[in-house]
Order: sequence, then C-alpha cells, then structure tokens
Amino acid sequence: MRKYLDFVGNVGLFVLQAARRALIPPFEWQMILRQTEVAGWKSLPLILCSGLALGLVLAIHTQSTLNQLGAGALMPSVQSMAFFNEIGPLVAGLLMAGRVGAGIGAELANMRATEQIDAIEALSVDSFKMLVIPRIIACAIALPLLTVFIDFAGLAGGYLAELFISDMSPRLYLFRAFHDVSWATFIPPTVKTVGFGIIVGAISSYLGYTANEGADGVGRAATNSVVISSVAIILIDVVFVKAILFLFPDTAI
Repeated sequence: MRKYLDFVGNVGLFVLQAARRALIPPFEWQMILRQTEVAGWKSLPLILCSGLALGLVLAIHTQSTLNQLGAGALMPSVQSMAFFNEIGPLVAGLLMAGRVGAGIGAELANMRATEQIDAIEALSVDSFKMLVIPRIIACAIALPLLTVFIDFAGLAGGYLAELFISDMSPRLYLFRAFHDVSWATFIPPTVKTVGFGIIVGAISSYLGYTANEGADGVGRAATNSVVISSVAIILIDVVFVKAILFLFPDTAI
C-alpha cells in the first residue's frame, strides 16, 4: 500500500511541477502542435472505427430490448444519451491510454535509456519543458476533440443499425436522437475528458521520464502507462460522474 501511495504522491508532484513550469516562458508551441497531431489526428481512425462499431452493437442490443418493452422509438434517444453521457468519454479515454499513453511511456523511456535526455540537458535545454509539458497539454487538448468524434461516430453506427431494422429516415433519427439532449448533457461529460487527457499524459510521461532500468524499462514503462492510466481513468470517472450529476442535474434525465 505504501508503494502505491508513494506512486500517487510522486505523480501528483509531477503534475504540479508541470503546471507551474508550463506558465513560465519560453513556450514550446511547435512541440505542442506536433504532439497534438500525434495524440489527436493520428488517433482519429481508431476513434471513428471504435465509435462506429460500438454504436452498431449498442443499437442492436438496445433495439431488441426496447422492442420487447414496446418502446422501440426511444432507441435513438437512448443511443445519444448513452454516448454523450458516458460511453464516448470513457471509451475515448481508454483508447488514448492504450495508443498514446503506451507511445509516450515507451518513447521517453527509450530516450532515457539511450541518454538522449541527458544529452538535451547537456545543451542547457530544459528537457522537462521540451518533452513532458507538451505531451500533457497535447493529451488534454486532443481527448475532448476525439470524444466529440466518437460520440457522433456512435450515433452514425446506431443509425446504420436502425436503417437495417426499420428503414428510418436520417431526419427522423436525428430528431429523436437530439430531442432529449441539452447542452448540460453534452458539454460537462466532454469537458471532463480534459482531466482524462491530463491523467494519460502525466502518468505516461512520469513513467517514461523517470525510467532508470535501461532497455528493459522501455517495455515496462509502455505497459505500465496503459494499465495505470486506464485504471486511473475508470476510478476518477466515478468522481467526475458524481460531480457532474450534482452540478448539472439535467444530465440525469
């Protein structure tokens, strides 16, 4: 237990250090844009495919259950509420932890093992500001955008399922899907993914940046980045959900 608490404390201090030094110039704008492209644009195909597949599966199961209850017309509304409130943000966070988190952990650990970070510091360059802060900021920027894409990809998958089942028109599907959706339903769950992005970026960067086990630590850093980031996202999501329901009761409708 002490080992886990030490890790949580060290990551917390790591995040505080990143937050403090991120406000001190010079700012690595070019590196932030580059890492945002890696975390966001290059993750988009995975996000779209996953959202479409999840939308299809959820719609098929939901439609069969609702038909038994005589409420098949509610399927688009259930689909949109499910994705906007929870499925989209959580799945997008877990996918980023799997793809981007592993890459960050492995990349920084490899740079540490091959002494590239030491070489950067020998040139009087702040390796922390150059390597760590841009990756955390990039994850915090990219994940909310990816969440929007996976939400609408899930709705598209739901429409494909509905099209095969009942030949519903796109206009009617969109009307039913957004009839019960308000800004309080959409914005708070999407904004919470900023926290998910910070978690993925911070934990992965910490494990890679502080790796000190040579080449053997590269694979371990990549694996631990995925596992710990995913568990942290699931645990912190419980807190976010309770906070959102308390601050925005309309999301429970």
